[in-house]
Amino acid sequence: MAQLHEFHIPVMGTGFTFDSPIKVAPYGIASVVSLVDDILAEQARKYYSAKIGEPFTPISNDHHDPRAARFTAWLDLTDRIVQAEVEKIRREPFVPGSRITKYFSMLPTDSSLRRDWQAAVSETDPARRADREEALRAAVCAGSIDVNIMTKLDKDNWKNGEKLPPEYSDALAALRGFARSTARGAIVFSAGLNRRLYSYAEQFPEFYCNEIGEVQKRIILKVSDYRSAVTQGKVFAKKGLWLSEFRIESGLNCGGHAFATDGFLLGPVMEEFRTRREELIEELFGIFTKACEAAGRPVPAKPPKQRITVQGGLTSATEHEFLLRKYGADACGWGSPFLLVPEASTVDEWTRNRLAEAGPNEIDMSNVSPLNVIFQNLLTSRSELTRKSRIEKNVPGAPCKKSFLTLNTEFTEKPICVASRAYQQKKLEQLGLSPSDPAAAAITDKACICHELGGSAVIAYGEGDETTISTAICPGPSIIPFRKPSYSIEEMIDHIYGRRDLTEGVDRAHCLVTELSLYLEHLRRRISQSLPRIPEKEAASLKEFCDNLGKGIEYYQGILDDFITETEARRQKMAEEFARGKQELERLLAGINAASLVITS
Repeated sequence: MAQLHEFHIPVMGTGFTFDSPIKVAPYGIASVVSLVDDILAEQARKYYSAKIGEPFTPISNDHHDPRAARFTAWLDLTDRIVQAEVEKIRREPFVPGSRITKYFSMLPTDSSLRRDWQAAVSETDPARRADREEALRAAVCAGSIDVNIMTKLDKDNWKNGEKLPPEYSDALAALRGFARSTARGAIVFSAGLNRRLYSYAEQFPEFYCNEIGEVQKRIILKVSDYRSAVTQGKVFAKKGLWLSEFRIESGLNCGGHAFATDGFLLGPVMEEFRTRREELIEELFGIFTKACEAAGRPVPAKPPKQRITVQGGLTSATEHEFLLRKYGADACGWGSPFLLVPEASTVDEWTRNRLAEAGPNEIDMSNVSPLNVIFQNLLTSRSELTRKSRIEKNVPGAPCKKSFLTLNTEFTEKPICVASRAYQQKKLEQLGLSPSDPAAAAITDKACICHELGGSAVIAYGEGDETTISTAICPGPSIIPFRKPSYSIEEMIDHIYGRRDLTEGVDRAHCLVTELSLYLEHLRRRISQSLPRIPEKEAASLKEFCDNLGKGIEYYQGILDDFITETEARRQKMAEEFARGKQELERLLAGINAASLVITS
């Protein structure tokens, strides 16, 4: 599949990019669908079937494999719609305002196809222009329809009071749904190693390479450091499965769930991938080759293509250009800003207005996730307003409508969700706390993100409205410089490629500076949770974190001259911010040493 653009739209929430391929794939843009909510898949399929005049037959819970079947049906429909739209675009005239003109005008500025289009529309000879246009029509192709499985979301399922076999778990059923679909995209595994899930991928021939290294469905691994890439890459290679892409994500400067590294900043992480990229490919290909030979599968003569992409709070074309040029990345992920692009994502108008108004105080590294993982949370969302209202009314906790995060068995044999009313009321009773007690916050902070992250999509598909749906949303800090509630897709893509500036006049930090600030804030929280006396083991962990963070700051201070597309004033500001970060780190480290001395003396 051709990769025409230098960016992709990552998965956002359970619903915000659920139908993004229908919106952007006809323009050659890759986007990622979340495979968490199969109920949402049915609602989306019903909506789009009616829109294109296809009959809709629900897949009930009585189906022998309902979750997998629902995802397959939704992805098949998505694929049919995308392919039909691509064919329509190919037949359109090359005139201002047509979609085929939009297709080529949005390509990267230095794209050879974009230059061919510019040459075609400038051609005065009718015959030569017709030939050029015909070649361009043949080059029109769809963007990749990719899917994401958060590997930690793999609860076992039950039917008629009996636990189902492992292959019916949430993650394995989702993988099966994608593998059986016609969507020729990639599956993105995020949030860590899941051996049961990775082993299950071996059952599907769609994931295996042929003799020239081609594969029907690619595997992408999302990681936050090189060591994780090596460790998990070997797991796949030993199964004869080739990883087509490592998608490196900032540990904290991203939307949704954030998985902090041990103080490893994005720049140094990318530097390691750059310098060791060939070593990584060679090591994995050696293991992969042996596995293929042992299983009697085709062995490509050379390593199949392996992309390195990066995402983490980008806000400007200069940041985008830096990551591509400095580290040789193949593309960058642009997430949160696309929440303000109705042509690319599904976010209700009320929520988009709150996003456009949001400042640093409205976006928090919160504890609302039932998974007990840091979660970037918009504090002015309907979900947050509803959660606080329930506490004020003495009925904390949400109704558990979809049960995708039912992982706790503290009070029940069958797992329930810690964000649910059932759990929170039992826990508060056990501890003798009222919902308004400050000590209860650790319990009542949890929100129903499995249902409410799909709220905007549910509204869009006509299955509810803003009076009944409390939408949660999880932008990263990169949303802050974008102050309009709605941008066109052309505006956002022109911004990415430096053809216009949507944040002109807005004071913003460089994405790498923002990431450092988030790590310092994370460090402060870790320290405060351990005070007044920091146990020896935790003190050692914190000091290692500080050491890694310090090395990262020194790395940035040493490459300031490499930010050649930034202005001199901007580079000077970055130098000052890194210096302040170093001073703050030294202050925090002194506090750790002082607190840990109390118990070691």
